[in-house]
Amino acid sequence: MRLRLIALFLMLLIPAAQAAPVPQQVDIPLSSGVLHAQLYKPEGEGPFPTVIALHGCGGLGGHSDPVLPRYRDWAERLLRDGNAVLLPDSYGSRELGPQCRIKESHVKARRERVADIAASRAWLVKQAWVARDRISLIGWANGASALLWAVRPQSMSRDQGPDFRAAIAFYPDCRISAGLGWSARVPTLVLIGGNDDVSSPPACRQMVDGAHGRSALARIVVYPGAYHDFDRANTPLHAASGSSDAAAPEHGHLGTDADARAESQKEVAQWLAR
Repeated sequence: MRLRLIALFLMLLIPAAQAAPVPQQVDIPLSSGVLHAQLYKPEGEGPFPTVIALHGCGGLGGHSDPVLPRYRDWAERLLRDGNAVLLPDSYGSRELGPQCRIKESHVKARRERVADIAASRAWLVKQAWVARDRISLIGWANGASALLWAVRPQSMSRDQGPDFRAAIAFYPDCRISAGLGWSARVPTLVLIGGNDDVSSPPACRQMVDGAHGRSALARIVVYPGAYHDFDRANTPLHAASGSSDAAAPEHGHLGTDADARAESQKEVAQWLAR
């Protein structure tokens, strides 16, 4: 009995901050419809640096979880560093499932997803707890491709508020952007595995190198030996083509690379702290 009482007492001493943070759903107006998003916010009134986090082609959440573990892991990490994190649900808001294996997606990275980014920023700058000059972007795969479109000079917002502070793109598809002579108006970091056979490391290198001299700071980090999804925890390397998972790409290989994952976490923290 005494041991049980001691155990209960120790449990009561555990700070509430150690419990897993729970996101809050927010609704953001679009020109047509509503964009649902999940928000992780630090305790207090702020203002907080804020990151808009953009999911890949598999979508933001699952049947029982509004935020998949891979994005929740990053959101909690960013939250511990003092950032608020807003995760717009580009597919669920339009009653769509995973779009990885859809030939003609109705939600284009360069169109609807860029509009979602603009709407998210417009909503954030109206919130008193947001540091308006410290709103950044981070995206994975299809979300990273949308990010590349959103930071182009041609996508500059018409309002007079501060622009995005920084942008970080995990393994985007750079092939179209490289061919179009991409450049960025905000500091942009591209992180990709050297063995990524879903996206194209050479195209990303060409895109970033081609932007030098006519762009805001653009940098690429290529992790030797790493594949697509290298930052996703507890994912053994496997071929996407052998999977029936609609949230997986049709081709290539996916899997965690522990060294690249750890290094990318450092890179992200340093880039956002610029």
